[in-house]
Parts: sequence; C-alpha cells; structure tokens
Amino acid sequence: MSLSKRYDFVLLFDVADGNPNGDPDAGNLPRLDAETGRGLVTDVCLKRKVRNYVLLKKEEKSPYRIFVKEKAILNQLIGQAYEGAGINLAKEPENPADGKARKTVGKGQGGEVDKARTFMCQNYFDIRTFGAVLSTGANAGQVRGPVQFTFGRSVDPIVSLEHSITRMAVTTEEDAEKQSGDNRTMGRKFTVPYGLYRAHGFISAPIAQQTGFTSEDCDLLWEALLNMFEHDRSAARGLMATRGLYVFEHDSTMGNAHAHELFDRVMVKLKDESKPPREFADYTVGDIDMGGLSGIKLIRKVG
Repeated sequence: MSLSKRYDFVLLFDVADGNPNGDPDAGNLPRLDAETGRGLVTDVCLKRKVRNYVLLKKEEKSPYRIFVKEKAILNQLIGQAYEGAGINLAKEPENPADGKARKTVGKGQGGEVDKARTFMCQNYFDIRTFGAVLSTGANAGQVRGPVQFTFGRSVDPIVSLEHSITRMAVTTEEDAEKQSGDNRTMGRKFTVPYGLYRAHGFISAPIAQQTGFTSEDCDLLWEALLNMFEHDRSAARGLMATRGLYVFEHDSTMGNAHAHELFDRVMVKLKDESKPPREFADYTVGDIDMGGLSGIKLIRKVG
C-alpha cells in the first residue's frame, strides 16, 4: 500500500563498554564533538545497520534486496537492472568528445534511464528507502530517498577509554623469532563506558510515492530500528540496544507540524547530575505533551 502519511521520529539507543562508531581519521576513536564532548554516531552507520537487518531478515530476495552491501559491485548491479528492464546496453552511442564507447546511457535516452531507475526502486529496499546515486555505470539516474536520519548525538558528554591489549599468536615465523617470553604484540582498544544517544528521522510521503516506498516497507523499517543491534554484535561494540522509538504520525501527506517542534517534546534527562551515567536506568524520558497539536498521533514503539 502506498505511503500517504508523513512521519517524524526520535530514536534512542545506548552503548556500554563499547565503541558505537569509530572514526578512521582518528585511529578508530569513538566519534566526538570536540567542543561539547558529546559522542556522535553517523547517519551512514545507522543506515548500515538497517540494511544489515533487512539483508538477514529477507535473505536477499526481491523486492527486499540490498544495493549497498559488503563486496557489492554497484555498476554490475546497475547493468543488471537494464537487463531486468529489458534494455539492451549494446546499442549505446559513442561519446562525441573522444570517440570512445561509454558504459552510460546518454541524456537523450531518458526513457530507458527511467525504466532502469524504476526497476532498481522496485527490487532494492535500501534504494527506495534511502535513495542512491545510480549513474556511476550504466546510467539509472539518481533516487532521492524518503527516509533520512540525522547523526546520533549522546545526551551527555562521553569519556573515551583506551585499553592496552596483547596478542598471544603471531602471523609469521619472523614475528615468532622476535617474540619471546612475556614480550607480546601490543594493541589498543577504545571504549565508551556508557553513552545514551539520540537521533532524529524523517519520512516524506510525497517522496515515498515517487520511489515506491510502501506502508509495508515502513513497518519493516520500524522493525529494523528496534532490532538492528540484536544481530550486529561484536566485542568492539560492547552492549548496544535500542531504548526508545517515538514516532509522530501525521494524518496528511505534507504534515501537520514542524519536525523540530515535535522533537522538542521528547525530553530525556539524567536523574542525578552529580554522577556519571552508567546505564539507561540513570535517565528518565519525560511524559510527551501532545497538547496544542492537531492531526498528529504519537506511536511509541519502545519506551
């Protein structure tokens, strides 16, 4: 069923003794706002976890295939979309600038681009959800996704701890000769003792109708957000869990209130500010006042 309502939502998730989103430009330290000390988790990281959950749940079957996944060769997938749409790529013209054949469809073949883009939206969950650039190979245009996330930001400042670790095994004979007694290969591991993060999300009904994002897809998105950490475990991430999902459902396509006005009604506070938080029970989520709002319903998935 086509999505006809706008949604705005608040996502709360936490981490204990883990690194929720390492920064490769900073030695894989937990991402941090240097001015405030608050932790960050990128929107790309959150989308990755949604993709991974759908991939596990739907087992790479249409219409729930995943376009951006590990080891995927995207240009091949775009080419397969042309084949699936019944379009022959072999008839492409040469580029007039240098006379070399191109693996892209010219602007004059807009109908074929539209067919390929439609095929990709119909078969790939993440394309019709988050959008994608599909012009890197055989040109299938671009898709603007109806679902968008902000960065996750910790409610309070976090502390990044550094742990020294040792490796008992070696990889080469040369390393084995160098290593003797208690002299073991050293390494570093970074963790956050505890952090409660808050991210915001948006679903545009008009854009959903353009990509084919349905109410069934929306239900799968909620399911993924609630369960995405359950199958994404690793020692590096510690204990992560979704702690709250508060969805504001508008009764119209364009919406009945500004998103920021709705988000301000979800208040998360530390119970005792004299000591650092170490679990979700150290926080309280205040009653959400829906007064003064018309045509908006609050749906609590967790919390």
